Amino acid sequence: MPQSFGKVTRRQLSATLAPAVLRSQSARRPNILLLLSDDHTAEFTGCYGNNTIRTPNIDRFASEGVRFNRMFTSAPQCVPSRVSLMTGISPVAARMGRFSAPLPASVPALPDFLRKAGYYTGVCRRNHHLDGSPGGAVSGPIYRKHGLSTMRNRFDFLNVDRRREMTGPIVEEFFSKRPPGKPFFLWVNFEDPHHPWDSGALTPPHDREALRVPKFLPDLPGVREDLGRYYDEVGRMDSEFQLVLDILERKGEAENTLVVFMGDNGFPFPHGKGTLYDAGLNVPCVARWPGVIRPGRVSDALLSGEDVTPTFLEAAELPVPESMSGVSFKPLLDGSRTRTRDHVFAARLTHGGRPFKEGTTTHTFDLARAVRNERYKLIYNCTPQMKYSPVDSYVEKSWIEMGEEHYWGRLPAAMDRAYYGPRPVLELYDLAADPEEFVNLAGRPEVAAVQRELTVAMQEKMILDWDFLPLPLNE
Repeated sequence: MPQSFGKVTRRQLSATLAPAVLRSQSARRPNILLLLSDDHTAEFTGCYGNNTIRTPNIDRFASEGVRFNRMFTSAPQCVPSRVSLMTGISPVAARMGRFSAPLPASVPALPDFLRKAGYYTGVCRRNHHLDGSPGGAVSGPIYRKHGLSTMRNRFDFLNVDRRREMTGPIVEEFFSKRPPGKPFFLWVNFEDPHHPWDSGALTPPHDREALRVPKFLPDLPGVREDLGRYYDEVGRMDSEFQLVLDILERKGEAENTLVVFMGDNGFPFPHGKGTLYDAGLNVPCVARWPGVIRPGRVSDALLSGEDVTPTFLEAAELPVPESMSGVSFKPLLDGSRTRTRDHVFAARLTHGGRPFKEGTTTHTFDLARAVRNERYKLIYNCTPQMKYSPVDSYVEKSWIEMGEEHYWGRLPAAMDRAYYGPRPVLELYDLAADPEEFVNLAGRPEVAAVQRELTVAMQEKMILDWDFLPLPLNE
């Protein structure tokens, strides 16, 4: 019996056609849609192997494109990470070492390139975080006097209304203002699952007893409760994600749009956000581009947040400036290559706008650098004397209960050392044998060659980025 195509969608049909045929049908440059979740580690997404979290829309989206397992942001906090997403360079190279700093006017950003090439550009929902903190009584007049906030002038459309119910109307507004026939770039920033977590974010909520506790956290009631609220916000974001895709489909733009969904940094728990461990840097990254990306692919290639802008520029058939340290992963999208880089780098910088005081902990201030290859990671801590406390969640039940377990000597030894022990200057981890990053190999003779190779790679990165920290090698 002949197969019926009466209910086959355009996307399903296009996925069966040769990419070259599809490209020949339209010489139009693709639209680009970047969907960014906030504080989202990759393992808290269904398509990344977590069967206890509900993300059906993201999971279905992954089946329509390519899932990247090894996307690492350039920093474990939102502002410096987003700097790299929009500039193709590290936050250090962009002179964004202070969390509340604005992106310098002299540093070109993705919307600058795309606008010049004829794209209609927009950013919406949660703030882009790249105009600094211009509202203070002292800082505000300084920002205005010197014209330091420039990001709002780099976009054609900007609406940073943070109310979730406004996502649909704002995206509709963007399309209504877009000039007919112009390709577009839209950056949608979701609020979830950023701390603080709402109660009742998802109905029904995730079962706290069924969810998966990461092996680097103790299985305590407070940990499960906080993780449950975090899971619920991820689930709520999944619905908001689909709402945007539905609008794209209704506008008839889905077939000519490169859509990338990713997180800005890892989840705000111990060993996550604010740290250079994988849970702080490894974010979900899924891309769909009908006719270019073969559906259902999975890639283990190393990717950096610095690579996003070069990739979007190449997708738009624009040159990638030599000044960018990021590497386009467009060849990974179309399948022409399987890897594009050997190392990824990350920097821990200041967090928030609080002044440094006695008693300040790593929640607010820490300075460190990291380099990772396929198997090993080296972390260089330049302020190891700072007492550790997790970014954001230091006020939550999970951290409070962990402190009680530490006090009574009931915390597992590896966790006790990691969260309450002295912090070393150098940390070296074999990620294949020790994915939790608890066994520090730095200084061991059997990995001396590995440590040397990673240290040299870090030294080169720091020199090329004009890093302000002391170099790890005095040679």
